[in-house]
Amino acid sequence: MPPTEPLPFAAVDLGASSGRVMVGHVSGRGAGTLRLEEVHRFPNRPVRTAGTLHWDILSLYAGVLDGLRAAGAAAGRAPASVGIDTWAVDYGLLDATGALLGNPVHYRDTRTEGEAAKVGAVLSPSALYGATGLQYLPFNTLYQLTAAQGSPALGAARRLLLIPDLIAYWLTGEAGTELTNASTTQLIDPRTREWSRSVADALGIDLTLFAPLRGPGDPAGRLLPEVLAETGLTSPVPVTAVGSHDTASAVAAVPASGDRFAYVATGTWSLAGLELDAPVLTEESRSANFTNELGVDGTVRYLRNIMGLWLLQECLRTWEAEGAPQRLDRLLREAAGVPGLRSFVDADDPAFLAPGGMPDRIREACRRVGGPAPETPAEITRCVLDSLALAHRRAIEDAQRLSGRAVDTVHIVGGGAHNELLCRLTADACGLPVVAGPAEAAALGNVLVQARAAGVVRGGLAELRALLRATLEPRRYEPTGDRAEWDRAAALLAGEGARR
Repeated sequence: MPPTEPLPFAAVDLGASSGRVMVGHVSGRGAGTLRLEEVHRFPNRPVRTAGTLHWDILSLYAGVLDGLRAAGAAAGRAPASVGIDTWAVDYGLLDATGALLGNPVHYRDTRTEGEAAKVGAVLSPSALYGATGLQYLPFNTLYQLTAAQGSPALGAARRLLLIPDLIAYWLTGEAGTELTNASTTQLIDPRTREWSRSVADALGIDLTLFAPLRGPGDPAGRLLPEVLAETGLTSPVPVTAVGSHDTASAVAAVPASGDRFAYVATGTWSLAGLELDAPVLTEESRSANFTNELGVDGTVRYLRNIMGLWLLQECLRTWEAEGAPQRLDRLLREAAGVPGLRSFVDADDPAFLAPGGMPDRIREACRRVGGPAPETPAEITRCVLDSLALAHRRAIEDAQRLSGRAVDTVHIVGGGAHNELLCRLTADACGLPVVAGPAEAAALGNVLVQARAAGVVRGGLAELRALLRATLEPRRYEPTGDRAEWDRAAALLAGEGARR
C-alpha cells in the first residue's frame, strides 16, 4: 500500500538560464496529494572561451549539490528519490577513466554551421526524417557530432553522456542514456525506440559511445558516498530516470483530461504540438518541420520548436547592457496597451537563434514582413508576444492537419503560463480556450514519474494528470475579439496576403 505520510522527491530541473532543485511531497492515499516547493535556484551562465560557447557544467553541478543539501534540510530527511531533467541535444565526453574532456559545447555555438549540407550529401533530408522523425534544427546532436569528427576530444572519448545523464553519472557512478532525451539526438528511430544504426553507420557516428538506453521510471543508481558526504544526506538515496528532456517531463504534467488537447511548453523555447501514440513520418510532416520526440509511457511528442521567450529575454539583456533596464511586469502592462498586430515577425526565423542585438534584429525582421518597425520597449514586447501567439497558432493548426487529431483546448505550461498577455493572445490567435499552468510543469512531471516508480502513486498518464487537476488551479482564458485580424496576420506571414 502507498505510505500514509507524503514522501519527498527531489527534482533537479536545469533550464537554459537557471537551474533549480524542487521538492515534491506526494501521497497516494485517498485522492492523493501533491505539493511542490523550490528549495534552491542558481544561475546558468554560458561562457565563451577561445571563440567557442560552453556550458559551465561544473558550476551547474555545484548548484545541484547545494540543491540536494537544501532538499534534505527542507524535507527533514533524505529524499525518497532524485530525478534530473535538463535541456536537450548537448553532451559531455568522457575519457577511458571517466574524466570529462572539456566543458560541453552550447547548442547556440556556431560550430554546426554548414553541417546540414554535409550530412545531406550522404543522407537526403527525406531519408533522415524517415529514419528518425526529427525536425531540422541546426544544433541537433547529430550535427554536433559530425562537426566534432576529427577533433582530439572526440578521438579520445570513450563515453558520451547527454547533460542529464552526465549529472546522474557524477551523482551515482552509473552511466545510462535516458530515452526521451536520446530521441532528440536525431539518432533514434521513433518507431522501434532504439538507435537508428543505419543513420549512424552512414555518417560514421560510433554508437558504442552511448551508454545503454533506459526509460522514465527505470533505476539510475544511488548517490555515491562522496555525494552523501557533500550534501549531508543519509544512504540510500536512489536516483530514478525521469523524462530527462525537460519538455518530456513538462508534457507529462499537462493537466488534461482526454486526448483532444494541444500543448505549448513555454520558456526560452516554445514547444507546441500534440501528444500522439505513433510518429508521423510523412514528407508533408518533414516539410512542415515537425519533430517526433519520445515521451513518457510510450507517447510521441509531435511538435514544432519555436524560438519562444528567448526573443524577449534577449531584448531585456540588451536594454540592460545599454543602461536602460526594463522591469518585466511593467513592460507587460505597457505592452497590453499597445495596439495588437501592428508589428509582427516569424518567430521561427533562424535569424533569431544567436544571442545579442535582439531589438534591432526584430525591427529589421518587421521591415522584411512589410510592417512598421516597433521602437519603444513596450512596442517591441507586444511585437514579440503577438508573433509568438501567431507561431503557436500555426504549429497547433499544422499539427492537427498533419496528424489527423483534432483538439478543443490548448494547455500552456512552463514559465510562460505566468504571462497573462501571452496566454490571452494565444487563445485569441487559436480561437480556442487556453488553460494556463502549471508553471513548474517540468519539475512536477519529474516528481510524478519518481513517485510512481516508488509505488507512491499508480496508473498511467491519465491517473498522474488526474492528481494534478485535483491539486492545482490552472487559469482559463477564452478567446475574444475579431479573429479575422489574426487570420490576416497569419496569411501575411505565410506569403498569402498583403498588409493593409
